[in-house]
Amino acid sequence: MLEAASAFTAGTASRFSTDSLDRLSYARDMWPLALVWARQGRMPPPPDAVVWPSSEDEVAQIIRVARQRRIAVVPFGAGSGVCGGTWATRGGITLDVKRLEAIGTVDAERRSVRVGAGVLGETLERGLNAQGYTLGHFPSSIFMSTVGGWLAARSAGQFSSKYGKIEDMVLSLRAVLGTGEKLETPERPFSGPDLAPLLLGSEGTLCTFTEATLRVFPLPEGRAFHAFDFSSVERGLTAIRLMFREGLRPTVTRLYDPFDTAMVGNAKSAKPAVVPPSERGLLGQKLVPALLRQVSKRTLSHPRMLNQLQKLFRKSRLVLMFEGDAKRAAAEDRAATAICRRLEAEDLGEGPARAWLKKRYEVSFRMSRLIESGTFADTMEVAASWENVLEVYERVHAAASPYAFVLCHFSHAYADGCSLYFSFVGSGADEAELEAHYHALWRAILGAATSAGANVSHHHGVGLLKAQALQDSLGEARQALVALKALFDPDGIMNPGKLGL
Repeated sequence: MLEAASAFTAGTASRFSTDSLDRLSYARDMWPLALVWARQGRMPPPPDAVVWPSSEDEVAQIIRVARQRRIAVVPFGAGSGVCGGTWATRGGITLDVKRLEAIGTVDAERRSVRVGAGVLGETLERGLNAQGYTLGHFPSSIFMSTVGGWLAARSAGQFSSKYGKIEDMVLSLRAVLGTGEKLETPERPFSGPDLAPLLLGSEGTLCTFTEATLRVFPLPEGRAFHAFDFSSVERGLTAIRLMFREGLRPTVTRLYDPFDTAMVGNAKSAKPAVVPPSERGLLGQKLVPALLRQVSKRTLSHPRMLNQLQKLFRKSRLVLMFEGDAKRAAAEDRAATAICRRLEAEDLGEGPARAWLKKRYEVSFRMSRLIESGTFADTMEVAASWENVLEVYERVHAAASPYAFVLCHFSHAYADGCSLYFSFVGSGADEAELEAHYHALWRAILGAATSAGANVSHHHGVGLLKAQALQDSLGEARQALVALKALFDPDGIMNPGKLGL
């Protein structure tokens, strides 16, 4: 690989490194399995080298040289993915695009902006806010993910119910294919086939993104917040479905299952919540906080017992936020409130929703601490149509119960369905049993989700973790994906193994 260094960097400003520390720094993303391995002193296979291009031309040159030498190329944004999407399974080079960091001036007439693939999400949002705009894209990883990573994994932000996922914000793309050729898609709307949807979500297996022209929105004039407690998950889901089918578009829609509701229940409300007799006293006020403080390897060795405890709880909390024109946001809030009251929900005022907004990014920084404690923690986000959502929830919960403690919230809602975001915490008698439980958990939950009508991923991508599940779910459509790979990456150098390719 040292011999190839001059070929990669000749005539460019690209930095190229085969230093051991650089290579190890790029050996993993935030896949919890890799975090468990790091605790054990193990690492995924590192790339043979790391390269940092500073222009699209340099990206193209690097990929052309890699193709000539049959060297694998792993595109890399900020490494915040959680599915092993940046693991160098065949060595090769990791191509870090963070030097592609240009942010253009907002075109006020077209409401668009050109952005380099290496721009971090928070940097972009601050730059847009300074011009009076927002992208409307707020993933939990906004401080540690890039525009290119969003495009590669079809990212969704916390406000996707109003603004859409990242693919809904793309007007045009620039990318370098596995052939080394540069490609720019026509700006939407236009007549004829659109290649952009074929590249979005391809996770580096077809191309490396270099730039995107994105749709932006004026900063909202006003916001309305509201929270409700429902007597069951089913009633809460019914409320969300009715809202979207009646044309309401909350910016935020988050429904917590009963045990997750118990965990977030300390958020202050505009008025005190009345605790029903079934949850009053020791159970609701003392047992749950005490249990959560004592969650450890010992308690997690009995996940069925912990999951059975959840049956003692009923309330499911819905958090809503509307934004945009102040009068319209208030009117939509009133309409949503009427729906919730018809379903006999308890009105908690705006307090819990404001509390959620204030702390909405904190969960992204907690997982590593759980893993350091000797457990494993992970999340799975899938999506399903309204008629299947409840069955997906119940099947996944049952499938996970032998292996891990389970929580779930429902978010990223749309007219035809919503995302289910599961959280799992588990353990084992030793590291070998813990890892065995982790793999058994994922086999069980992916099988349960897809058998109940869910997709494989809503916004975290596929990577290595879900590659087989994706291939199984595609059926005969697998051949179309293989054909695209052969066309855009004929020598198979782009991010080998991801998406099952």
